[in-house]
Amino acid sequence: MSAAPVLREEHRHFGGATRFYSHVSDACAGEMRFSVFHPPQAEQGPVPVLTYLSGLTCTEENFTIKAGAQRVAAELGLMIVAPDTSPRGTGIAGEDEAWNFGSGAGFYCDATQAPWSAHYQMYSYVTQELPAYITEHFPADEERQGIFGHSMGGHGALVAALRNPDLYRSCSAFAPICNPTRCEVGQKAFAGYLGPDEAAWRAYDACELVLGAARDDLTFLVDQGSGDEFKDSLLLPDAFLAACKAGGQKLELRLQDGYDHSYYFISSFIENHLRHHAAVLGA
Repeated sequence: MSAAPVLREEHRHFGGATRFYSHVSDACAGEMRFSVFHPPQAEQGPVPVLTYLSGLTCTEENFTIKAGAQRVAAELGLMIVAPDTSPRGTGIAGEDEAWNFGSGAGFYCDATQAPWSAHYQMYSYVTQELPAYITEHFPADEERQGIFGHSMGGHGALVAALRNPDLYRSCSAFAPICNPTRCEVGQKAFAGYLGPDEAAWRAYDACELVLGAARDDLTFLVDQGSGDEFKDSLLLPDAFLAACKAGGQKLELRLQDGYDHSYYFISSFIENHLRHHAAVLGA
């Protein structure tokens, strides 16, 4: 039995409530923070749960405040859990110096290189510790779980779904980093967290994974803005489309005309994503 989370703040809306919590993480060896939207249906019993993974520089607050997900989540009876994007305040030298490595940039992998390996275990945190913790302390239905995310978090969601078919029944992404082993930001993160052996990197690359671990039980929903400044240098959606075709993975990739990489884009299509998950999860 783990210790109960610490409630930091609470806001009522749409008949439910958004609450911000902290707890001590064994995986990350320190405090981690997350938000939970409790739909009104959760007062009657366990509900489906979606984990949302945010992008570079974000915290547990960005999606929760900016995406506008709660109205539809309340209608559909979906619980949404949004963890922070990395450990904080670990004392590792240089952890706060770069926007794309260290604090706010955990890349949802398990670091194997010192000093990062002592705390930066975000893959294990997101796919093992946090789901078990949410099921223990909240009215979440562990048999009906989905995952989605944006940018770095979209990368994390795709990887988590491909590697954990028994846990996640649905998956979607907004402008995900699809092929991190082939973009500069991903290469920097993986070299720092995982070391120089690129074979270790491929375990966290959706394009690599889908070629050998396609899931015929789900369809990935991916929205990508045509006006996204990172589309062709960082995100590489065309590479994912090609990999899904080669690996036999069902994918609905929608190119949204003129949309950028911001939460204006996410908020425009969040309802589509929530209804996609609800249809799969039986909400």
